[in-house]
Amino acid sequence: GDDGGKEDKPERGKKTPATIGQLTSNIKNKLVRSELYAKLKHKQEKEKKRARKKRQKEYAQAIDQGLEPPPKLVTKTIENTREKDETMVTADDDEIEAEQAQDEFAEHFSSNKPPKVLITTCYKPSKIMYTFISEMLELLPCATYYKREGFPLKHVVAEARKHEFTDVLVFNEDRKIINGMIMMHLPKGPTAHFRISNLVLGKDIKGHGRATAHRPELVLNNFDTRLGQRLGRMIASLFPQQPEFRGRRVVTFHNQRDFIFVRHHRYIFEEKERREAPLVPETAEALKAKKKNGTKTGAAIKKKAVIARLQELGPKFTLKLESLRAGTFDSDGAEFEW
Repeated sequence: GDDGGKEDKPERGKKTPATIGQLTSNIKNKLVRSELYAKLKHKQEKEKKRARKKRQKEYAQAIDQGLEPPPKLVTKTIENTREKDETMVTADDDEIEAEQAQDEFAEHFSSNKPPKVLITTCYKPSKIMYTFISEMLELLPCATYYKREGFPLKHVVAEARKHEFTDVLVFNEDRKIINGMIMMHLPKGPTAHFRISNLVLGKDIKGHGRATAHRPELVLNNFDTRLGQRLGRMIASLFPQQPEFRGRRVVTFHNQRDFIFVRHHRYIFEEKERREAPLVPETAEALKAKKKNGTKTGAAIKKKAVIARLQELGPKFTLKLESLRAGTFDSDGAEFEW
């Protein structure tokens, strides 16, 4: 049939609602603008609270009736709203699996070669560096510290290779501020150079604990690109393959927008009393009867529950990758991978 020469226009995406700031930005009077902003903000918070209470009520009723509860809302974050690009790697990528089966870390992941890490520092470490190293030795149970003694890094790498170390970590400081780390995988590399920032030692963390000698669990978050997968495998090769769950220790490397946040925790299970409001609302007759008998209305129900919480052990710091190159520090003409 004839469509009259008209072409179908593509559907436009839904416009996101304007923020409170956008709604009030055109008001020139500062006093009027701030008053309207506060009023709209208060209204928005009330609507959010009403919606939250409604969801909680629906969830409680579904549980009480033995039905499947409605799905919980997922909080929007920088990572889960990130648009996927060609560098992202999926779990079932055959090409990546074939590469990883033959890379420098394959021996570690096949449990043929347990990790053995050498830790050293710059030439003249300060007291702060020694404290940091002692905490890193707790974080990495298979690490050993050797004093630099003025040896050049090429000599350190050669000695580490000779004594069958699998990795070398070299920490640098400038004016008593720890600011860098070189990570080398032996015997053939690669070598990564990181910048360290936001370092907080365990002793400076409020309510911190002391680490035990148990092998920790390792958590790697958001290492989803090709480079991220390579770095993740490099970091994982520093830790034993079989953690000791009895120690309840966990070391986390959380990658977000090219910054790697390092945390060291112990999870603790505690039995605590929780007060819960009655799920089924009381009728007017029941409330009158309770009032007449002197019984408290709407009394919360006490329930014992096992609650899990995290205790930080330290240290905590942030890593930023500066460079990644093939080979070790003493390799001549090694190519930069990144």
